[in-house]
Amino acid sequence: MTKIVIELTDGRVMRAELYEDIAPISCENFLKHVAAGFFDGLVFHRVIPNFMIQGGGFKAQGLGGLEHVDSPYPSIKGEFFANGVKNDLAHIPGVLSMARTNVPDSATSQFFICVADCDFLNGQYAAFGKLSDKESLSVAEAISKVSTHNWSYYGDIPDDPIVIKTIKRA
Repeated sequence: MTKIVIELTDGRVMRAELYEDIAPISCENFLKHVAAGFFDGLVFHRVIPNFMIQGGGFKAQGLGGLEHVDSPYPSIKGEFFANGVKNDLAHIPGVLSMARTNVPDSATSQFFICVADCDFLNGQYAAFGKLSDKESLSVAEAISKVSTHNWSYYGDIPDDPIVIKTIKRA
C-alpha cells in the first residue's frame, strides 16, 4: 500500500492509500503521473453532490472555462470485473477510481473520488485507493457541494476553481 497526499492551493489536504494488490496497473499509472508532477495546477473539473469529484485532466481557463491537458502516457487496461479483472474494492465514500470514456481501456490521468455509495459503478470502473481519514473525506464532500456552472459541453464545473497544488507520496 502506498500513501499519497493531495494538496490544494487553498491549503486543504486529502490523504489516501493506494491498493497495488487490488489494482496494480491503475496504481502504477497514477503514481507515474504523480512522480512527473502531472497533476500540479490541474483542477477538480467536475463535482456532483452525493456522487463524486473528478480531476486530473483540465486546467482552469479564464471566465469559467477549462483547458484539456493530455496525459503524456498511454491509456491503461481497465481493472474491473466487466473488463475481465477481479476488483472487489467497492465504490463507497472516499474511494478513488479511474475515470474513462465508454471504452473499457481508455483511462489515462483522470480520476474521481466518491463522496457517496456508488454501487452502480462496481465492476464498471477501476477503484484503486481510498481516502484514509474522516478529515480527507470531509474535504472531498465539501468540494462536491460547491456551486457549479456549465461551459461549452462541460457541466458541473466549480464556479471557483478547486486547484490541485500537488499530489505526492506521503
